[in-house]
Amino acid sequence: MSALALARVSLAYWWRHRQWPALREPRRFTEWVQWRKLNDRDATRARLTDKAHSKQFAAATLGASFVIPTLWEGERLPATPPWPMPFIVKANHGCGQYVVVRSPADYRRARQVAPDWLGHCYGGWLDEWHYGRARRLILVEPFIGPRDALPVDYKVYVFGGRAVMVQMHEGRGVDHRWSQFDRQWRRLSARCGEAGAPRSLDAMLAAAERLGSGHDFLRVDFFEVDGQPLFGEFCLYPGSGLDPFDPPQIDDWLGAQWSAERQERQVVAGGVRSRLGQRAEA
Repeated sequence: MSALALARVSLAYWWRHRQWPALREPRRFTEWVQWRKLNDRDATRARLTDKAHSKQFAAATLGASFVIPTLWEGERLPATPPWPMPFIVKANHGCGQYVVVRSPADYRRARQVAPDWLGHCYGGWLDEWHYGRARRLILVEPFIGPRDALPVDYKVYVFGGRAVMVQMHEGRGVDHRWSQFDRQWRRLSARCGEAGAPRSLDAMLAAAERLGSGHDFLRVDFFEVDGQPLFGEFCLYPGSGLDPFDPPQIDDWLGAQWSAERQERQVVAGGVRSRLGQRAEA
């Protein structure tokens, strides 16, 4: 890690959490996110920040019925949309960069902002290295939400292929609020929303675990339509590790999950090295 990146990450963490992060031996989840920024250069994980690639991976792993179809991808939106409204225009290489198109005015706005998305490497200012590996493209998908709102978003936290928490987001774009639940849908945070457990909770957790297998931590996001979970995207840096959890004990609990997974991987790697050394001596 560079001294400059270390200083940026540490100062940003202090600004948001009012304490310095433990980066040599992370304990909290938010500290582990900073550790990933500075140390994780896994190319396989980097490809998961590419939305088009991640959709292909999800379809190959779960089946096409779990994935929202792509209507179009490219670098320059056509002057006139050939797709029925509503649809959504989004950046392939970032988060939070989208326009829901319900009218010609919405489409004109999408064409105005999309070139700006392509002109910037998302995540660079927060040292989120993996996003710089995603292709700079624009995607168009059919809109799957209710008529005048964005759909409820279910974000599943997966450690070593084990889903431990679901973060439910409601009211995005209007009155954005979220709550955390364990895998049995027992509330972990203060009551912030009204929606109940998704009908497809068990299928959603199973799908998240299949997609997150092989990684120390991934957040796997889903929507639900008519009881069917639909894959949204992967996230490697939830909130960039700068959003405090409420209550803060969630940060400690999730951090313990990440720590345990990293320790288990070190034990397994040590055993493999030991066996290889024994073979070489023989």
